[in-house]
Amino acid sequence: MLTKAEQTAKFIILKVAPIFNKNGYAATSLSDITKATGLTKGAIYGNFKNKEELAVAAFNATVKIMLGRITDHQSLSSSSLRKLFLITDFYRNYYDYSQELGGCPVLNMGVDAKHQNPLLFEYVSYTITKIISNLAKIIEKGQQEEEINSQIDPVLYAKRFYTMIIGAIFMTHTLEDNSYLLETMDQVDDIINNELK
Repeated sequence: MLTKAEQTAKFIILKVAPIFNKNGYAATSLSDITKATGLTKGAIYGNFKNKEELAVAAFNATVKIMLGRITDHQSLSSSSLRKLFLITDFYRNYYDYSQELGGCPVLNMGVDAKHQNPLLFEYVSYTITKIISNLAKIIEKGQQEEEINSQIDPVLYAKRFYTMIIGAIFMTHTLEDNSYLLETMDQVDDIINNELK
């Protein structure tokens, strides 16, 4: 059971996470935060040391939700090869889903925090590394189960896949055209079928 302070902190994070994600760290003002939460400045800073700490907490909460949804979608199959196809299936619908979050948190915060918030950027970098590592582990498991070609480099393909995915997310959000994600996921599926099997 969460304490009252923990409940308040969670409420603040859930209210402001989409604002940070959409507006960026520097462009999100304290008045944006108080307006979204209906709380005073004192209540906000009674739960968070400063805006930076709140931004990091908001990013981590948003990423946790996003990664949780991807994990849930992957759990539809125990096959490593099938899990890779489930990842591309998830990202085919990512544009609509990420609108709820204010956009893609990894992309938005990565670009925003790179030169403005080194601490937040560390969390973004860690998240990207974790995503690539998880992809590589799926490929490695598929190799152990003899579903995936044992000669390929799991990390190389994990990096390639995530680079293609994040690039397609950028194009889709920038041009508001989901065809970039759809076509790129088809390309990733082709690579899985033609190079990983």
